[in-house]
Formats: sequence, C-alpha cells, structure tokens
Amino acid sequence: MKALHFGAGNIGRGFIGKLLADAGVQLTFADVNQVVLDALNARHEYPVHVVGEQAQVEIVKGVNAVNSASDEIIPLIAEVDLLTTAVGPQILERIAGGVAKGLVQRHESGNARPLNIIACENMVRGTSQLKDHVLKALPEQHHAWVEANVGFVDSAVDRIVPPSAAGTTDPLEVTVETFSEWIVDKTQFKGEPPTIAGMELTDNLMAFVERKLFTLNTGHAITAYLGQLAGHATIRDAILDKKVRAIVQGAMEESGAVLIKRYGFEAAKHAAYIQKILGRFENPYLQDDVERVGRQPLRKLSAGDRLIKPTLGTLEYQLPHDNLVKGIAAALHYRSDQDPQAQELAELINRQGVQATLAQVSGLEAESEVVKAAVAAWNEMA
Repeated sequence: MKALHFGAGNIGRGFIGKLLADAGVQLTFADVNQVVLDALNARHEYPVHVVGEQAQVEIVKGVNAVNSASDEIIPLIAEVDLLTTAVGPQILERIAGGVAKGLVQRHESGNARPLNIIACENMVRGTSQLKDHVLKALPEQHHAWVEANVGFVDSAVDRIVPPSAAGTTDPLEVTVETFSEWIVDKTQFKGEPPTIAGMELTDNLMAFVERKLFTLNTGHAITAYLGQLAGHATIRDAILDKKVRAIVQGAMEESGAVLIKRYGFEAAKHAAYIQKILGRFENPYLQDDVERVGRQPLRKLSAGDRLIKPTLGTLEYQLPHDNLVKGIAAALHYRSDQDPQAQELAELINRQGVQATLAQVSGLEAESEVVKAAVAAWNEMA
C-alpha cells in the first residue's frame, strides 16, 4: 500500500507518519521545509524518542519526501491508496488546490482504485472541511467521479508531541509520549479500510472527537493559560500547582458531565480517562511550554473549539460551568510575542474591552451570564 502524508513536522513524523511506516506502508512525506525534505531523501529514516517510564528510541524506515508546493505531488495523488495530513487546521485550504490537481490526473488516467483521504488535525471533522476546500478547487466535471471513488474520512487524533529539545542538531529527530489514539469514521471509507496498527475504526466518531476536545484539549489549554498567569514555564510545572490543577480537573469534570449526558459515557470510566489525561500532563519526560500550548487563543475561544463548545454544552443540559468560565477568563489573559493571535487578542481587549471582545470571538451574547461571569473572573485574575 502506498501513502502520501502532508506535513513532515513533529506530529507528522512522530505520530501519523510513524504509524503508517510501522504498518509497512510505502510512505512519502510532502512538506515545504527543504531542510527536512533533503534529510528525509538523503537518509530515508529518522529517530523517534518515545518518552515515558519505558523510554526508547524507535527508527522509522523506508520513507522519502517531496515538496508539497511543487507538481511532484500530482502523480503521487494519482497513484497512492491513502492520503493523510498533519499540517494544522489553517493549512488545509492551502493544500487543497494541489490535491484537486492530483485527483484530476487520477481520474483522467483511469485509476479506479479507491483513494481514502484522512486529515489528522486538531479540529472537529477536519477531513470534511478539507473536502469542501478540494471540491471548490476541483473542476465540476470531476465531482461525481470523486464522490464515487474517493473517501474523505474524518478522524480524531491524540498524541502530545512537544517541540524538539534545545540543542538538537538533527532536523528529523522527534520526541513523542507513549500514549497515542487515532480513531477514524469507518462509515466514510471507499472500499475496505486499511489495517494499520494504532488506527481504530468507529461508527460513532463524534463521541470520540468531543471526548478528546472536551478533555485533553480543554484541560491542556486551561493548564497553559492558568500556568502562564501563575508564572509557570511548562505544562508539568503548571499541573503540579494545586490551585491550577483544581480548576483544570474541575473544568474537565464539567465538560465530562456534558459528554456523559450527550453520548452515554460511563461516569466511572470517564473519571478514569480524566485521571489518565492529568497523568499525561505530568509526564516528566515531556518538556512542553505553556506558551506553545496556549497559542492561537482566538481559535481556541471560538464557538466550536475547546473552551466555548463544552461551556455551551453545560448551558444545553443546565450543568455547572464555573471552572470552564475561569479557563475562558485565563485564555483572555494569554500573551505571547511569538503569536499573532495573542497580539490581536490583546489589541481587541485594549480597544473595546473584555466583554465585547469575548462576545465577538466566541459568538456568545455580550449580556449572557457566561460572558459576565468570565469578565468578573478576568478582573479577579488581573
């Protein structure tokens, strides 16, 4: 089986690319980082440091790479069996044009083998969004063929992949935690789903998408925002702070109550899942900066993301949300010289105040109870 994977960054190499290569898939990475591309094509392998109590270095072998901005991707898309991405939500639209060109060539060359596309992004139904971008870029005479022959398969992904350690000179070396979860919607495949160790099939994807979003993502973000306010540099330092931990765990329990109502998750099992997530944040082998985890606060405060969406769920089911509100307030305090969204957030608050800014960014009513509570919490934190 052949696969093309867009995104040769840490997540691409350390998570999805590794699972594909380990499964014996003939894997080509597509990226724009020429240093990484040259190294992959020179060596055809790279080291992955899997860190935890049983730390080990695993070598991913038999890979190569192409420039994703070049026409080299077109014949590959015409030929491969699987296309995956780990490029970041905002880059999906940029790669859609190249994917569309590849699909045109695949159609015109008469390749009727099923192609399945899986966007492995930190977002809800990312593949469906990629499909929308691809269809916009695709000439209409190819639409029916794509609908019949190309599966756009949504997925939920979960693995903490921090930046490479300072002082690392190898552009391919990557560090990952032991835990990983890749859940895909088996109802969306064309043909038989591939057998890949570490890829789980489900017919109820949204339950797992929201479980991850409302637990790992919600908890991670709130740990980062409260951690920065408390002067902590890393996620581990922040979650070991009892005051931070109490709010983070409280927020995950509030969002968990939504999941239990919505999807019928077993309360005891979900409580154990929360404890597992907290344990991952504590991993002493993962040096993950609060500033990195907190970046893009405007996206993280949007209606469909990790802070507002679970809070909307608590309103829907008339459940408590005090800790989620504190997390929202902490996000409004996030600052980073390296993050344009953090700078934009600060400018909005300076210009129009916290209440109007939160309403604008989140879609919540400015006079709503949640917005007023978040403003009060923001003032206390200030």
